[in-house]
Formats: sequence, C-alpha cells, structure tokens
Amino acid sequence: MKKQILRTSLIITALLLLIGCGVIKSQQTQDDWENMFNGENLKGWTTKIHHYEVGDNYGDTFRAEDGMIKVRYDQYEGEFNDRFSHLYYDRPFSDFHLTMQYRFVGELHPGAPDYTLLNSGIMFHSQDPRTMLKEQDWPISVEMQFLAGIEEGKERPTGNMCSPGTDVVYEGKIDPRHCINSTSDTYYGDQWVTAELIVLHDSLITHIINGKTVLQYTKPQIGGGVVKGFNPSLKQDGKTLKEGLIALQSEGQPIDFKNIKIKNLKGCMDPKAKNFKDYYVIPDMKSCSY
Repeated sequence: MKKQILRTSLIITALLLLIGCGVIKSQQTQDDWENMFNGENLKGWTTKIHHYEVGDNYGDTFRAEDGMIKVRYDQYEGEFNDRFSHLYYDRPFSDFHLTMQYRFVGELHPGAPDYTLLNSGIMFHSQDPRTMLKEQDWPISVEMQFLAGIEEGKERPTGNMCSPGTDVVYEGKIDPRHCINSTSDTYYGDQWVTAELIVLHDSLITHIINGKTVLQYTKPQIGGGVVKGFNPSLKQDGKTLKEGLIALQSEGQPIDFKNIKIKNLKGCMDPKAKNFKDYYVIPDMKSCSY
C-alpha cells in the first residue's frame, strides 16, 4: 500500500510539473477519449435556461446540427431578457481532461448585455440543473471563459476563469476577482479555437488554449457573489468543490462547439488489474477488477 501511495504521489507530482511547464498539449490519440456528443442529437445532455424549468430548451437554443452543438437565438421572441442558458452533460466528473473546439458566429442577440459580445464558456464542478430554481441565473460552478477579440490591436484573452457563486485560490490566496484573465493570445473572427481543461478534483486546475498552458489555479470552492435566485441551502460558502457537472454556456452570442471529448483521470492504478490505465493520476482502488 505504501508503494502504491508513493507511486501515486510521484505521478501527480510529475503531471503537475509537466502542466506547469506547458509541456502537456493536445493528445493526438483517440484511445480512451470519450465522445460527450454523439454528433446527431442532445441525448445525454440537459438544458436549463433562466426563467424556464429545467429541461425546457426554449427556442431550440441548443441544437445538434452538422456534427456540432450550436447555440442560436433565431427562434427567440423579443429581446434576450437575461435568458442565460447552460447545456449540462448528465454525468459528473471529478478528475478529468476535457478537450473541445469552439468558434463564434453571427451577431449578438438584441438586448443581451454588452459584455456577452463574443463571450461564452464551459462550466465545470457545477451544481446539477435539477437543483436550480426557475429564476436562478447562473449555476454555482467554475467557468472556463471563452472570448474573441473585438478591436484589432486590443488584447482580449480567452481561456479565462470566472467564478459564479465560487472562489478559487490564485497565486497562493483566494482571489476576489470574479474573472481572472489568462495569458492566451487574442483570437479574432470565426476561427476555430481548441480549448482544454485539466481538473484534479479540488486541487490543481489548468486551462490550455491551442496547446499552450495559459492559466492555473487551485482549491475551487463555493463562495463569492454574481449568482442570483439560488436555493440558499445549497450555497455553503467555503465548501470545496471536488466534482460536478460540465456545461456549455449560452449568453446571447451564437457559438458552435465540436469535437467535445473527455478522458477520466481517476481509476484503478494497480498494474495487475484488468482495468488499469497508465494515464490515471488519481487512484480509485475500489474500481479495480481482476
């Protein structure tokens, strides 16, 4: 057992060093990556839109078309009216490597806040939408924010961290900012951008854009503000977030998502087991089968 614990510690240390040095990049192999989107429909995903009950995909906001998940507003009546929306993958994760591509398209829907122009993201360690009240605007979660450039020559990095109803530790202390900018380049127009997220429960979180590590922080936890209309019993400030759901975001800006894949990093780390994987970094010895 001591040897196993030592081996696990060494693997985690090595992984953190690689991430910190920006060595870990997009993996080329498809082995053991799980496709989260089947390319045909939204089976396995659940929608929650502000002002609507869970499961009501008002206006076909999220749609499966052309092998992509598209966010559109052409069926909306009236202005945006803060209809912030999220599409949740129904399975929770604690330790994972997520990869996807996104591109911004079209025009901001009338009435959407100015800050949502060329703005979207993915939420993780999120509360289940079934625990959200009808008038809750955002899920208690952590966001990897996606932005695109608006003015030529003016930096607008992507792969940032935003914290609806949460806090994170950045550079050794809880950061009071709602959003922390990454060091990414600025991307303009409708070009595809590859975003990766490596999450180790309530430990290290790493954001990667086009193969480059652009942001790291630790200890995601419930706290902070921004979220409104939530069930007070669920916002237990200071509680660490070790797992949760993953969701695609809709804020009034059309966007496309594709190649959405995830690799679970927690599992059996006994080489003698049938389900051993050498890329696991967090042990789950109860899952071992022989």
